[in-house]
Amino acid sequence: METLAPPVPSLKRLGSAFADCLEVRPARPPETTGRLQREVLELKKKRNAIVLAHNYQTAEIQDVADFVGDSLGLSYQAAKTSADAILFCGVHFMAETAKIVNPSRTVLIPDLNAGCSLADSCEAEDLEAYRKKHPDTYVVSYINCTAAVKALSDVICTSGNAVKIVNHAPKDRSILFLPDENLGQWVMEKTGRKMELWRGACHTHAIFTSESLQRLRAKHPDAPVVAHPECVRAVRLLADHICSTEGMVKFCRENPADTIIVVTESGILHRLRREAPGKTFIPGPTKTCSCNDCGFMKMNTLEKLLETLETMNPEITLDEEIRRRAFIPLQRMLEISAQP
Repeated sequence: METLAPPVPSLKRLGSAFADCLEVRPARPPETTGRLQREVLELKKKRNAIVLAHNYQTAEIQDVADFVGDSLGLSYQAAKTSADAILFCGVHFMAETAKIVNPSRTVLIPDLNAGCSLADSCEAEDLEAYRKKHPDTYVVSYINCTAAVKALSDVICTSGNAVKIVNHAPKDRSILFLPDENLGQWVMEKTGRKMELWRGACHTHAIFTSESLQRLRAKHPDAPVVAHPECVRAVRLLADHICSTEGMVKFCRENPADTIIVVTESGILHRLRREAPGKTFIPGPTKTCSCNDCGFMKMNTLEKLLETLETMNPEITLDEEIRRRAFIPLQRMLEISAQP
């Protein structure tokens, strides 16, 4: 049985900013949405900027993005372009990752308060204190963490490559996996490696329940269930396939089923419907709703996106020493991922 790392520190962004992002916004007239999208497209060309949208962004933001995908993949997509500026429509740690990978580019985010319960659950000061007490521990950090935490890590992983990264961890060293204990538990099940797990969880994935999923499966008995590994174990046990968001896109394209239950943030449904037309995608339910939105992700809006391009703010800046140190475990992850 794994042991747990120190209790979760205070979650800096889980306060009034999160309450604000859950406000019900009035519906915008379609003609206004179209106008805003056209203005974004014109201005990003003028600024020589590219717009990156995470899979969990709203449909209207995905539709004006140059690339839609997961956080790390988007950061490296940006590195291949000649853009002067990168506008990352996601949460704060994702924009930081883009800056780590693209140090010479201007990196922007529509709302600086767009945080992440996972990233906020592990503060660099706490990890540094832990490492001093356990200097021989090999630290595997899920990419959903701050640049300062990445800089203190031995290697980074994504939900798509976490199993491979842990399998390549030194056999003679204990492992600390952070900050998502649900993902860490799943990785332990897949690898057989014992790890100490940080007490962190994605607030969006943690509220999916096995009871609500069982009721949905009873209504759609032939529909396979694909779930994100950040879900709790009781939910994962009901899934036919567990994978990252990019893995979900591949699974849904290739699976012959015409109806699929998707247990992750509901923003991905727009991309799935676009890339697998003709199929029906049912969002995983919680106890209180038939789908599940990340309030932090939805803090980004078309209006904020346009204003950011107009003002070229808010900009992501990083201390160069932290950026340089954070790049090392990211590069180590890529090297391991490239191995057979």
